[in-house]
Amino acid sequence: MYGNRSEDLDGNDRPSLPDRRFAALRGCERILSGDRPQSMRERLAALAGEGGGHDLDHRPDQYGDGVVRTLERTVADLLGTEDAAFFPTGTMAQQVALRIHAEAAGLRTVATHPLAHTDQHERHALGVLTGLRSVWPTMAPRQPTVAELRSFDEPYAALSLELPLREAGFVLPDWAELAALAGVVREECGAALHLDGARIWESVFHLGHPLPEIVALADSVYVSFYKTLGGISGAALAGSLGFVRTAKAWRHRYGGQLYQQWPAALAALAGLDARLPLLERYVTHAKVVAEALDAAFAAVPGARVHPAPPHTHQFQLWLPYAAGELDEAGLGLAEETGVALFGGWRERDLPGLAMTEVTVSASALDWTPADVAEAAAAFLDRLPARGAGAGGSRGGA
Repeated sequence: MYGNRSEDLDGNDRPSLPDRRFAALRGCERILSGDRPQSMRERLAALAGEGGGHDLDHRPDQYGDGVVRTLERTVADLLGTEDAAFFPTGTMAQQVALRIHAEAAGLRTVATHPLAHTDQHERHALGVLTGLRSVWPTMAPRQPTVAELRSFDEPYAALSLELPLREAGFVLPDWAELAALAGVVREECGAALHLDGARIWESVFHLGHPLPEIVALADSVYVSFYKTLGGISGAALAGSLGFVRTAKAWRHRYGGQLYQQWPAALAALAGLDARLPLLERYVTHAKVVAEALDAAFAAVPGARVHPAPPHTHQFQLWLPYAAGELDEAGLGLAEETGVALFGGWRERDLPGLAMTEVTVSASALDWTPADVAEAAAAFLDRLPARGAGAGGSRGGA
């Protein structure tokens, strides 16, 4: 039974795209990108079975004690910080972090990136709620360079770096670049460095340094529990004892001091325990999958894998078709063959050019380059044929 329904152009009742995708993926035997989705009943049963290493017969948390406090201490230990605070959302956590740094500096300006989550997906909350003004040392689809920071002529209280920068293709600097950026921000500019580390867990392999060494470059870091780790929701803000104490006060003011959050905390602990040890395999295999997809779509003009090779276990695939055409081809393939290649597509930059984010996780580890090629060919066969002058071509694929 679908929870949401809509009407097609002929007025016929049909399932919504998210519900159709949910049903299709649950029926698939093989999935290349992402995980097989669970129903609410399955999610609750799994949570009860996992427990995150916590005694489920213990009383639920109340306003952040119990299992929530266990999660906070676990995260602080993993990141090498003095303490951490659980937040219901990353948007709230980052608002609080940048607010604290701005008030400490006596400035209302923070440096961000136009492609960062703070600027793309939070409805201008920094300005509307916190009264901060974002300035951009660069608009290029990458992190700012040392030269750009040194030549930037506006003072700022903190620089927020999203590691990896998702909208640019989950791209990361290398370790030398990151360390140099931290030095310029903190020592030369006298500003704070905040890491938007929603996906920092998988960034350690490209950077070549463990989490505590990466986090030590910054004054604060935010991490997510549902991105990568497969939690229900939630985030943490980590840093010094004083910073976290102030963050908890602002968490209360922003409405984040929820009465009970044990399901999210248990799911986060389970994700840390089960998924962190697998991430290096995901990142390594993502390079194999990306190379295979690049070869499979090589005959399609405008097709592109970015970045090549991927910096994490996630990357972008671009194809010269409308998003609706690609969604329909992928769903049809999943429904009729039990093989799912991609998630949703969205159009970006140019009409008729769409992008999907490929996430290599446990379900993709047994995919060989030959498997990818075979499935990609079946996917292409479901797309409309086009002439070379019609904005795209199947070429010889």
